[in-house]
Amino acid sequence: MELGLKGKSALITGGSRGIGLGAARLLAQEGCNLHLAARSAPDLDAARQRIVSEYAVSVDCHAADLGDSKNALSLAQKCGNVDFLINNAGAIPQGTLDTLDDTTWKQSWDLKVFGFIDITREIYKRMRERKSGVIINVIGAAGERPVASYIAGSMGNAALMAMTRALGAESPEFGVRVVGINPGGTATDRAVKRLSERAAKELGKAERWPELLTKSPFGRMATVEEIGALAAFLCSSLSGYTTGTIITVDGGASSRRA
Repeated sequence: MELGLKGKSALITGGSRGIGLGAARLLAQEGCNLHLAARSAPDLDAARQRIVSEYAVSVDCHAADLGDSKNALSLAQKCGNVDFLINNAGAIPQGTLDTLDDTTWKQSWDLKVFGFIDITREIYKRMRERKSGVIINVIGAAGERPVASYIAGSMGNAALMAMTRALGAESPEFGVRVVGINPGGTATDRAVKRLSERAAKELGKAERWPELLTKSPFGRMATVEEIGALAAFLCSSLSGYTTGTIITVDGGASSRRA
């Protein structure tokens, strides 16, 4: 499907691996030029090499810890004129109110919650001035089904969902759209590694990890390409009336009673 993104530009945080890289490759396939941001310069370079070997687009890399507000603001200023922003960086660890220590909680929110806020604040301002642009927040399904064992993630995701809905309701006044994606279990490298370690302990072989997903919707996790394809579609004018809403991609898991 032709999405009309050729020659456009996008900033993707957490763009070197997982969902971020999946979105980057789908946008590049449509001819969109990219800015990728992540902590690891080697990972970013590997992502850039992979993309430019496949697609005729430009890819600029920005290695920075976006949990530091100064770095987030600097990145947003450098890339302030992009057509699309995909906030994706950060992962909040598991833990209960009693077991998750204060430092871990705050550091994870500095990246996943305040990092989104810092970058969005600057780029949203630029988009309003131009009266065009799309912001996509890749959040997480725990924001709609909070659980005590993932309390920091549930709370952080819920906050980002609220930000998405609030800005997305206002943004049409300025020709801008703001949308959220809530992925459920997704087969990122990190997730597969975790499942492989579990399979090695429980089933005797790491490569048997898909057997652990038999009770998941469709017997599997989402692929990064499925999430990336949705992000690319939401950037396009084919989704031009979509704003202020969250799209959940979890195979229906969040709608189950138990």
